[in-house]
Amino acid sequence: MSVAAKLAGFAATLAVLFGVGALAGGLLDPSAPGGEAEANNHSGSMGGDMKALAVRGLGVAENGLRVVVDDPQLRRGRTEQLRFRIVDERGRAVRDFDVEHTKRMHLIVARRDLTGFQHLHPTMNADGTWTTPLRLSTAGSYRLFADFSHDKTPTTLASDLRVNGTSALERLPPPAATAISDGGYDVRLDSGAARAGQAAELRFTATKDGRRVQTEPYLGAGGHLVALREGDLAFLHVHPNEDDSTIGFEATFPTTGSYRLFLQFKVGGEVQTVAFTEEVQ
Repeated sequence: MSVAAKLAGFAATLAVLFGVGALAGGLLDPSAPGGEAEANNHSGSMGGDMKALAVRGLGVAENGLRVVVDDPQLRRGRTEQLRFRIVDERGRAVRDFDVEHTKRMHLIVARRDLTGFQHLHPTMNADGTWTTPLRLSTAGSYRLFADFSHDKTPTTLASDLRVNGTSALERLPPPAATAISDGGYDVRLDSGAARAGQAAELRFTATKDGRRVQTEPYLGAGGHLVALREGDLAFLHVHPNEDDSTIGFEATFPTTGSYRLFLQFKVGGEVQTVAFTEEVQ
């Protein structure tokens, strides 16, 4: 074969490979023309609108904002002042926040094994620094979630906290239909078979001595629910959906796996906290 023929054959092979690569790029790269529609069509049970399944709380920065914790190292068993700020891309503290669920800032703290859950409402100083007393009685690594809305954009930023001492991770409890709150209320969860990518109805009923209790308004609703995914502790946004007899929410779990549900409700002026494990098919 002549040199010219070999070069012609090599050029033809490159053309074929380039065409295949371009086709693959159109299927996989959302920035390519038509790429987003093609990718969504191949998303399987996740449905066409992947943005609807987005989770929050996976990083320290999002939507041009970042959470900065003054001192992430805490001492075990001591009440200390936790201080943090939300800063913009130029490092300036943000001081204007929207009201969501009757508060401008919701602070969630949970240990990496999904124990030690706390839901706090810090106070903002004039310089934009948020402060709250925090007591962590068990050593280990914790995740802090700053959940807020700024310029009508809901945002959840996360950072790590560390508590001195040795610790052993606890296994996630198996799913159960009932659990007892920290104040002794029996709570039942009815959710059916939750499936990834599909809206799931989560209905909770609280009873005391076998009698159903009427919950009081808490954060503008009959209850408040935080869902965290085991492993990366992704923060799921859930919506209250109540009726006269249960505390109801609608949640869309983005992936299969185990999730820990932290329900809070108020009875007799006291906030109750109870946790469930949800396995998503």
